[in-house]
Amino acid sequence: MSVTITGVEVHDVRFPTARHGDGSDAINRGDYSASYVELRTDAGPTGAGFTFTNGRGNEITCAAVRALAHHVAGRTVAEIVAEPVAFWRSLTADAQLRWLGPEKGVIHMATGALVNAVWDLRAKLAGVPLWRLLAELPTADLVASVDFHHITDAITPDEAGAILDRGLVGLADRRAELDRDGFPSYTTSVGWLGYPDAKVRSLTRTAYRQGWRAMKMKVGGPLADDLRRARIIRAEIGPDALLMMDANQVWDVDEAIEKMAVLAEVRPYWIEEPTHADDILGHARIAEAVAPIRVATGEVAANRVIFKQLLQARAIGVMQIDACRVGGVNEVLAELLLAAKFGVPVCPHAGGVGLCEYVQHLAVFDYLRVGTALPGRMIEYVDHLHEHFVDPVRTRDGRYLLPDRPGYSSTMTPEAIARYAFPDGPAWR
Repeated sequence: MSVTITGVEVHDVRFPTARHGDGSDAINRGDYSASYVELRTDAGPTGAGFTFTNGRGNEITCAAVRALAHHVAGRTVAEIVAEPVAFWRSLTADAQLRWLGPEKGVIHMATGALVNAVWDLRAKLAGVPLWRLLAELPTADLVASVDFHHITDAITPDEAGAILDRGLVGLADRRAELDRDGFPSYTTSVGWLGYPDAKVRSLTRTAYRQGWRAMKMKVGGPLADDLRRARIIRAEIGPDALLMMDANQVWDVDEAIEKMAVLAEVRPYWIEEPTHADDILGHARIAEAVAPIRVATGEVAANRVIFKQLLQARAIGVMQIDACRVGGVNEVLAELLLAAKFGVPVCPHAGGVGLCEYVQHLAVFDYLRVGTALPGRMIEYVDHLHEHFVDPVRTRDGRYLLPDRPGYSSTMTPEAIARYAFPDGPAWR
């Protein structure tokens, strides 16, 4: 059956998270938002995708999605599947809109929303969750989905194919393991920068009791405050659990090195986004200086070319992909393959609106077909806003459970869309 995408609907959905300090860090104070896309078809199923933003930026990404929507509307799914890179490039190489990137920022995030909606539609039509669709695709189809332009000096299609072929060995055993045990995760919900000490202590104690043995806190405020809060968390989780830190790009390079020399007292596992996201050489200097503390980054890395350079420069010990900062599933595939080539574990960025729902599929696929080893791999978990999704994430004892419903877990409930639509939804009146 030929399925045609007949229309693209875009919704500006925002949640009032700022009033409670949820999501607060050294730079960001805002209302978690999603530029939410629905692809209507002539066959019934609707493809859902979104890009995550932070308040007023949502109106800009919604406008960008609308500007790109004509590249999607009217196409058949079969046409897209037959020429996935050509489809992807129709969005990323729009002759007039590419100037606003290229392949970065608002236009690229809008591309990700549309591309992810297509993959959600593909998985729904196949009747399987996205992680399974990807894991069971033939190697040739996966390689054909990747745009290798500008990254062949780091990984070639033949090398990518070899990685994916190796991933077929033991695939059934790895899947059985995840079915039984779930996927390791860490929680960020304990340590937002705007939380008072008593709330940090209470949330940490609760998370530990619920089974989490890896937790992340925000840093980048006054150093004495960061150290005090870190000591609270370390005291609650004991010496063996992992404590990660996230500076959200607030420090200069030398400042990051100096601050981490002090914060090393509490033995952080990694320091995330210690400086500007585009500073490849700065990250490399920090990584060398703070070792054995790992440097992690990637949640706002613009594209596969930035990740290529971070890996080539040995600037990161943990690679963090974001499901909708880059150009959707196709580009994430490139980034996972790059990480495997360089032997760096991927721990996806999540939280926000729906990012946990998204990245669980990507992390599971990475383990099943690309990375094939769990040590060093975790999915971020933030306990916010899951109730607004038809297929929300499920956890047990600090681990993600495999999603089992068809699609990318990206479909929001009609009630959430109506209530939190900006500016006319009841939540904003």
